[in-house]
Amino acid sequence: MDQITKRVLHSFTRWNKDKLDLHELFEAGGNDPEQRTAVFDAVERLVQDGLLNEEGNDFYSLTEKGTKAATSNE
Repeated sequence: MDQITKRVLHSFTRWNKDKLDLHELFEAGGNDPEQRTAVFDAVERLVQDGLLNEEGNDFYSLTEKGTKAATSNE
């Protein structure tokens, strides 16, 4: 798993929230526009891979699989 994907997953524990909006997830990329695009791509992949649920209005939550990945020490 690449670093940006790990940062996206760990955002939920960092913010201590069950749901995060896309703007909060963009923080995983910092202020670099290319990194923010990478965050967007990672979020899309995580949804496709079943680690994130789309909650509507640009909000996302971890699935059970995503929670396990977010708390792993990989």
